Amino acid sequence: MAQLSMFIVILAALVIPIAMARFKIGSVPTAVAEIVTGIVLGKSGFNLVQETSSLTLLSSLGVIILMFLSGMEINFDLFKRVPGQQRDSKSPVAVAGLAFTGVIAMAVILGFILRMVGLFSDIFLTAILFSTVALGVVIATLKEKGIVNKPMGQTILLTAVLGEVIPMLSLTIYASIYGHNVERLWLIILLFVAAIMLLRHFKQPFIWFNKISKATTQLDIRLAFFLIFALVTVAENVGAENILGAFLAGMVMKLLQPSEATQEKITAIGYGFFIPIFFIMTGDRLNLRTLFANKAALALIPVLVAGFILAKLPAYLALRRRFGKRNSFAGTFLTVTTITLVLPSLQVARNLHVITNNQSSAFILAAVVACILGPIVFNSTYQLAHEDLIKQRVVFIGANQFTVPIVQQLTKNWYATRMVTDAQENYKTYNSEVNHLTYLPELTAEALDQQGFFDTDVLVAAFPNDSKNYQIAKMAHAHGVNRIIAGLNHPNIDREHAAELRKLGVEIFNSFIVQTSMLRAMVESPAAYQMMTNTESGLFEVTVRNLRYVGQELKSLPYIDKMTVSRIYRHGKPLAPHGDTVIEAGDHILFTGSYDHVGEIRRTFASPKSSTGK
Repeated sequence: MAQLSMFIVILAALVIPIAMARFKIGSVPTAVAEIVTGIVLGKSGFNLVQETSSLTLLSSLGVIILMFLSGMEINFDLFKRVPGQQRDSKSPVAVAGLAFTGVIAMAVILGFILRMVGLFSDIFLTAILFSTVALGVVIATLKEKGIVNKPMGQTILLTAVLGEVIPMLSLTIYASIYGHNVERLWLIILLFVAAIMLLRHFKQPFIWFNKISKATTQLDIRLAFFLIFALVTVAENVGAENILGAFLAGMVMKLLQPSEATQEKITAIGYGFFIPIFFIMTGDRLNLRTLFANKAALALIPVLVAGFILAKLPAYLALRRRFGKRNSFAGTFLTVTTITLVLPSLQVARNLHVITNNQSSAFILAAVVACILGPIVFNSTYQLAHEDLIKQRVVFIGANQFTVPIVQQLTKNWYATRMVTDAQENYKTYNSEVNHLTYLPELTAEALDQQGFFDTDVLVAAFPNDSKNYQIAKMAHAHGVNRIIAGLNHPNIDREHAAELRKLGVEIFNSFIVQTSMLRAMVESPAAYQMMTNTESGLFEVTVRNLRYVGQELKSLPYIDKMTVSRIYRHGKPLAPHGDTVIEAGDHILFTGSYDHVGEIRRTFASPKSSTGK
């Protein structure tokens, strides 16, 4: 029977995503489908799966890897304050912080209410459960919508990060108090000390690991599992929960800045095998027959569903400070999504004997309902705003015959462009030809910062004067601009300045080199020259993240008749594309095509639609 149970669980893990793709069930997270399948196969349904020691071990590894991957989802750059930038009360960080503060307050209030009416007495545990947000589900939903890097997406993402980190730390404190380890609570600091030590000692070797790693060694994956088991062991020895150690290990791994290929391999191991077993076995352990026989526990389910929703309502008030009513409502409902941390939290509570099995089952079912409602309401309500359609914000410092045509072309293709000049004559000449042209008598750091020119994705310093471009590039770097392009046009450019800018990560543009390269292309490859100078089409790049097209041949991809694939980069190495080239996750496809189709092509391949459940 043990082998049969294992076979059924593994088979279910294989069939569930296939069935969801076949019947086009995209609004329900895969994790919820796996829990429901476990309920049907387990003691609440046909009783086909019996929990064995092997399934218990794999399920435990599943939750540990799930929390590790959750820790890896955190983007620490979101919390960095840009140098020289003033605090903005409507920034994603400020709005998300305000939103989650309100969520915590409401969760505590709801805990008191449940205790007053006699439905559930543990206020602390209620507050932890009601304040959690399923970070993995939120990220997948935002990516599918294509707004994860937009202001709304960043705000919701930060709220979800807080909704996973804060409850995780609170759960550790809760377990220490009720596990009679209060006197050892301070030892949890060792987790953070261990994380910092590991980060300091392994960051540089990790870069070296990527260079020497081979298919037969996979050093990056070995390091990941070392971090997991090292910090899980530390957590258990200081009286904390193993899931906190796994979550912290994921944060450390993220700080090591692993490559995209490394993250994909770890994700494939987790979501390909261990995590589905955890979710299926969670459903298998639920005994709905006993739950439905208990009227008090049954009455708790709708109350808890309402609690999960009401706890997130303060997020709406915070989101309304910056966004419209409709999208604020949609974003609030997406934060209602909660499942990943609820399950291990209830497992901890059961181990401490502070919650009954029926109460735990009621919380799980309520979380499943909330996890279904959240993405459905968000996807059906959210409308792309103008700022969501913008690809990137680009600032050009310098208005001249060279930059003005470029701005005109970029504006047509949904780039948000701004231009500034310190030449009054140029301002008068080009003001009617481009939008958002600003005249500043002096291009000082203070003047540019005050006008918000450093608040951009790309800044281009394009004066004929190399010295001015050099100074502006340094100012932009000091103010935290992510991408800077500086023109150094003189044939005998200052090599020291060029070397300094390159060391800072500034991209150097030299019109002389470009002109000679274009002339050479015109002679040697007239078709390539025509392609690069065509204003109706261009050369583009897209990273394949949609698992629906992984494993397919290049010739069978959608829009293949609308684009010409020139190169595929896989793990940093170029591949010559052929019709039978099999696409892998993370492939960077370079293609030429019309501006009319590039947006849809990028959304099709870059949106991880097949992974919305995680």
